[in-house]
Amino acid sequence: MNSFFVQHQIGIIIFLMAILFIAISNIGSLRRILRHPQTSDSPRVSVLVPARNEEANIGSCVRSILEQEYPNFELIVIDDDSSDRTLKLLEELRTEDQRMRVMKSQPLPQEWVGKNWACHQLAQAADGELLLFTDADTRHHPEALGDAVATLLADELDVVTALPKQEIVSLGEMLVIPFMSWSIISFLPLRLAYKSRPAALSATIGQYMLFRRQAYEDIGGHESVRQHALDDLMLGRRIKAHRLRWRLLDGSGRINCRMYQNFHQIWEGVSKNLFAVFEYNVAVFLFIWIWLSIVFFEPIVVLILGLAIFSVSTLSIILAAIAVAISLISWGITHFRFGFPLYLMFLYPITMLLALAIATRSILISFAGRATWKERTLNKPAIRWW
Repeated sequence: MNSFFVQHQIGIIIFLMAILFIAISNIGSLRRILRHPQTSDSPRVSVLVPARNEEANIGSCVRSILEQEYPNFELIVIDDDSSDRTLKLLEELRTEDQRMRVMKSQPLPQEWVGKNWACHQLAQAADGELLLFTDADTRHHPEALGDAVATLLADELDVVTALPKQEIVSLGEMLVIPFMSWSIISFLPLRLAYKSRPAALSATIGQYMLFRRQAYEDIGGHESVRQHALDDLMLGRRIKAHRLRWRLLDGSGRINCRMYQNFHQIWEGVSKNLFAVFEYNVAVFLFIWIWLSIVFFEPIVVLILGLAIFSVSTLSIILAAIAVAISLISWGITHFRFGFPLYLMFLYPITMLLALAIATRSILISFAGRATWKERTLNKPAIRWW
């Protein structure tokens, strides 16, 4: 039994070393968006912003886009049936700059998710050669659009997507938001993802997606993912399936975003998305979360038992200490790379505990058909057992 448990602990360490290796590799592969050479070519860009109940964000977002130094763009914002002052604020902003157009969404078809329907309408109204989808809670440096276009042209890409600098203010944000960045940098080997065919090895960030129009149309646009809660994830997988060229960039210094204002929004928003990441596959979802729970909580439990002078072998304590140390390094890399306070890496057990609670809620509300976002109940997904 002791021999089996030691082998089990070694297995945990091997797994942690593997995701640490991926994270270290990604530090060099995840290039910053502002490090790409400018180009004299300035194709027309349509900047497309879906907005639903965004009165707290829409002003700063729109103004930051209108301040872009890029010479050839239009801005189209669609009010997605907001119940607050979003539409009124948009109409006031429209008078400030003629490059901005404001649309009001048509009634939501039953088979569509709200945001996907809004983005579909935006794409149909756009006249740009390039389409930039960005969220209403983002803010853009004046050079952001020029840098993104330069990247797409210089590297001959079909799609550029970027991780914004995530602003975290409340305690809930500090504990949960880093988990999302950690997941990407620890489980997606970018060098392999760019060269390989499996659609699962992709990451498209809905907060910032720049498409060549032809590429967007080739993959079927938002209509092809109209029923999926995670449009960006599924569009990314369609990009891979069509063998288009894409890159994930670090948008720090060019794009900022505060996704959620409080823990209630985090609880609702991440619950809506987490089971969807696994395409509603119950077996895969449960296996991964059970395994992650073992990986990150078992070594801590072993150390606590050892310090409490329970009957725990010295070798088990040493292996548990190694696992905890590797975990701290793994989380520390994420916090350092994305500018989160470094002391938060020591709270990774709390982060994982909250993530586990959100994962549990995510699968439960999906089965019940009760996932909601911004006062809308989403259609019950097609759940697979394996």
